[in-house]
Amino acid sequence: MKKIEAIIQPSRLEQVKSALYEVGVEGMTVSEVRGHGRQKGHTEVYRGREYNVDLLPKIKIEMVLRDQMVDLVIETILKSAKTGKIGDGKIFLYPVEESIRIRNEERGEAAL
Repeated sequence: MKKIEAIIQPSRLEQVKSALYEVGVEGMTVSEVRGHGRQKGHTEVYRGREYNVDLLPKIKIEMVLRDQMVDLVIETILKSAKTGKIGDGKIFLYPVEESIRIRNEERGEAAL
């Protein structure tokens, strides 16, 4: 099993969710987060004063998947989240040793 964490633009969330549902992803956790990568934020003017916005709003999608679904899900996220502009986001993969469904104590892939 693998955990996928995808950090994407907020404007791409609905497209990514729809695409993931179409390929069979049954569950995910979505969080509103803030951060920056290479773009280091930007400067804005509000009421005549300039200020630096260094933590930009992003969306973090987390899901744990069977190994055989990982490549398909990564391709799906890449296609649906990509705008070709700086700040499109990142995808991280982590190995998962075990998963346990609390309700009935199922373990492993059965708990997904």
